[in-house]
Amino acid sequence: MEAVLDQPVLVLNRLWQAVNVIGARRAFALLSSGHASVIHHQEDDFRIFNLLDWVDFSLSNPPLEFMDQVHTPRSLIRLPRVILLAHFDRLPSKELKLTRTNVFARDKETCQYCGRIFKREELNLDHIIPRDQGGKTTWENIVCSCIKCNSRKANRLPHQANMRLIHKPVRPKWRPVISLVLGHKERERWKDFLDLAYWNVELEA
Repeated sequence: MEAVLDQPVLVLNRLWQAVNVIGARRAFALLSSGHASVIHHQEDDFRIFNLLDWVDFSLSNPPLEFMDQVHTPRSLIRLPRVILLAHFDRLPSKELKLTRTNVFARDKETCQYCGRIFKREELNLDHIIPRDQGGKTTWENIVCSCIKCNSRKANRLPHQANMRLIHKPVRPKWRPVISLVLGHKERERWKDFLDLAYWNVELEA
């Protein structure tokens, strides 16, 4: 049950814009307090449920997979995959924190010099312009690098080591903030909601 309640749930604001990803346990807390409703998407049909109606729906439409359900002493409840906040209508921060995990996610666990995919424990972060040459710790100056490439580049600029970046590093904007933390399965499941957010977000100057 612990693993089920840790599964990701997409959060939409009152305007149906994707604003966060939370665990199922937190989602149930928001549902039980009346601060959110469940959105159930099946084919082209979107239905909205409060918690009691969702419990009734779960009893008449049991999920097919074990990881899509939560057992309580009295019933079985389908795991909500998308919830709609009742009052919140703001957008999330337009910037993502610069952390090792987020850089690895942005670069898809791929060394930006040799192009190979590695486990995270086999990757380093490389300052394109070394710090002792004035390079700063910013999204635009940090990339994933495998240990071999990192050692080869050492304390030099890429061209000085006869190396080339496969992608220019960029600072993620707000929509990729959500996409960054999702696996392929979640991206496909929430595609319609993420696309809605993409087409309706205010463009920056």
